[in-house]
Amino acid sequence: MADNNRDKKNSIDMLHGSLLDKIILFALPLAASSVLQQLFNSVDIAVVGQFAGKEAMAAVGSNSSVINLVITLFVGLSVGANVVIANYIGQNNRLGLKRAVDTIAAVALISSAVLLVLGIALARPILEYIDTPQDIIDLSTLYLRIYFAGIPFIMVFNFGSAILRGKGDTRRPLYCLLVSGVVNAVLNVILVVVFNMGVAGVGIATVVANCISAAMVVRILQTERNPYRLVVARIGLHTAELVKMVKIGVPAGLQGMVFAIANVTIQSSINSFGSAAVAGSAAALNFEHFCYYIIAAFAAAAVTFMGQNFAAGQKQRCRRIFFHTMWMCVVGCGVFNVLFTWQESFFVGLFNSDLSVHEFAYIRMEWVLLVQFVASSYEVAAGALRGLGYSLLPALLTVVGTCALRLWWVGVVVPSHHTFQWLMAVYPFSWVVTGLMVLAAYYWVGHKKGIY
Repeated sequence: MADNNRDKKNSIDMLHGSLLDKIILFALPLAASSVLQQLFNSVDIAVVGQFAGKEAMAAVGSNSSVINLVITLFVGLSVGANVVIANYIGQNNRLGLKRAVDTIAAVALISSAVLLVLGIALARPILEYIDTPQDIIDLSTLYLRIYFAGIPFIMVFNFGSAILRGKGDTRRPLYCLLVSGVVNAVLNVILVVVFNMGVAGVGIATVVANCISAAMVVRILQTERNPYRLVVARIGLHTAELVKMVKIGVPAGLQGMVFAIANVTIQSSINSFGSAAVAGSAAALNFEHFCYYIIAAFAAAAVTFMGQNFAAGQKQRCRRIFFHTMWMCVVGCGVFNVLFTWQESFFVGLFNSDLSVHEFAYIRMEWVLLVQFVASSYEVAAGALRGLGYSLLPALLTVVGTCALRLWWVGVVVPSHHTFQWLMAVYPFSWVVTGLMVLAAYYWVGHKKGIY
């Protein structure tokens, strides 16, 4: 009886009853978890910015686009894992759930090994390729290699969280990150301020924190009841579950990779404005990440709720799921967009006091952050499409509407209008175009599937 009560407490019944409160209950802990993960990097940037100078701050902050480039394919597979779990729950397929857990664990381990090697080997070449300023490239390489030394822990946490998220449990991954976030902040202060380790100190602190969150989520899965329990001796690839995961996850991952390539190209253009621009952009980007995670949380809610309800044949609920996730996403993201931009001086000041850094940060916040809520249009619609089993379509549209347009903008528009404002304008332009295309695709599929 106690185990049954625990299962109910740590899951959400997405197939029956009200939706609005359950979507909020699912999305808010997930958004908070993602924000905490981002805080690892933000605290790193803030600590080195205040105690090690703007070059160290730029070295840490400039790495986010490179990190995303290398890991997004495998993070996309965790989206596929989420959908497989949600579909099997909707179908009440316990054997499929057990095999899915075993397969997801195996994919996490394989991903960890691949990324560990690639990340360490390619760190310097990628940073050189994107013209990282010479005054920060050595520090950037050092931080990136330390970060990738801990990448197995990040993969284990993400895939483990995908299993829990598939059944509606977004709270316990949040608790894991709360603990590891405190550890990260404390270690940052000790290693940078007390031991003066600079970039290396914040990198080591991040690795230790990720190790703790990974260990905690593994322990949670090992104490779950079947079919969600992780049994180490049972870990292995099951063909049917792997194919389903790849079918959903690879398009999402490839979309993320092409998206990251576009952002790396933009980062290269940012680098051309000097280390102050790199540092200022890095400071502003933190707040974009915070707001994006609100979007990502409601997009994930669309994936999971749609996945379960469509598999169970509840098409009217699918329509309501899309409506609720979309409006809450736009409002939630928009509120924080306005708040951060309104108080830009205070928030940028948390990272660095250099006025040249502030100048570039303000430009990015006013041109990009203030209108970021527009990205809700294609992220939530793409999540709904993946929940319906359509992963390749939103991936292709996003590649064209966001990635190709950004590459064109950087290659054609920026050279003839070489200002930081024109470079930043690429974001709202691509968001509007992509949103219109993916929304149209969602409604087309919705009509085809009888949802509308």
